[in-house]
Amino acid sequence: MPELPDLTVYLEALDRRIVGQRLERVLIRSPFLLRTAVPPIESVQGRRVERVRRIGKRIAIGLESELWLVLHLMIAGRLHWIERGAPAAKRAALARLEFGNGTLTLTEAGTKRRASLHLLQGEQELRRQDPGGLEVLQSSLAQFSERLRRENHTLKRALTDPRLFSGIGNAYSDEILHAARLSPVELTSRLDDAAVARLYAATREQMQLWTDRLRELAGGEFPEKVTAFREGMAVHGRFRLPCPVCGTPVQRIRYSENETHYCARCQTGGRLLADRALSRLLKQDWPKSVDALDRDA
Repeated sequence: MPELPDLTVYLEALDRRIVGQRLERVLIRSPFLLRTAVPPIESVQGRRVERVRRIGKRIAIGLESELWLVLHLMIAGRLHWIERGAPAAKRAALARLEFGNGTLTLTEAGTKRRASLHLLQGEQELRRQDPGGLEVLQSSLAQFSERLRRENHTLKRALTDPRLFSGIGNAYSDEILHAARLSPVELTSRLDDAAVARLYAATREQMQLWTDRLRELAGGEFPEKVTAFREGMAVHGRFRLPCPVCGTPVQRIRYSENETHYCARCQTGGRLLADRALSRLLKQDWPKSVDALDRDA
């Protein structure tokens, strides 16, 4: 799922291309995409784009008459820009937003249709799309600490809860926790002030670092390589590859459709976290530490 760094670069690219342009036509090619009926989608045609905003992990396109097109890309949704006069892309698009200078398309990989488009009227309706997560890059340590300790969850769950923190998902939470040297399953209630301060600093650092890297990678073009797995990541997507800090093979926990990646030596004191499926299968043979894993290799 595109997270804060990816969405920031998307917004910057959209700001340069569609703000001030009129939306000439909207084509919706998936019956599952549009989640609202009022106002009718036809009411946006001919309206000028006035601004673009990020609402959590959603992209909001503000048009004249206080109309808002709100896109939630979910896991596999991606945006693409086709300059006017350029050949149409071969990939099938769920939606096409046609402007005077080009076309914005939305695609979604796979067969599950999770991406969504809402058409809303007014600021109040737009605010209802906001889960309420804290914008960490605009927050103080005190605000971050209060939000983190509001509920007792694992750090991984807390960071990725959109009601607590805005724009952080599965990929960058792994990078944040590695940078902070904290276990993904540590409970928020057990963190002392020093650990919270370290997590706050790591969160801000990683969000800014990856925003800058993705901005540089795009080089002013529309970002096309939006992925959860990036060259240069410390642990996310690097199962069994060496940790860049200590060289220990990166470990993972699988659950549902997500994976958590971590370094046992840097983050959990050498302890291997139980993968629910594998540990149940192996039972007593499940290694408890990274040293035991090395001995068994």
